[in-house]
Amino acid sequence: MTLRLPPRDAETLRRFADLTERSMQEVVREAVREYIESHSHDALLNHVPDEELPKYALALERLGQ
Repeated sequence: MTLRLPPRDAETLRRFADLTERSMQEVVREAVREYIESHSHDALLNHVPDEELPKYALALERLGQ
């Protein structure tokens, strides 16, 4: 995988990596991991009802009566 950043972002990343005594690659990996962890729960909640709701439509209908 190749990540291309605008020069300003690449320089900011390089400075942050230097400041935290980590490689640029390590900083990016951590950022991606944190992003996925913080957004995956919401994505799952938004996606599951569309797939699962039809399976339980009859049960939900009966519960509503």
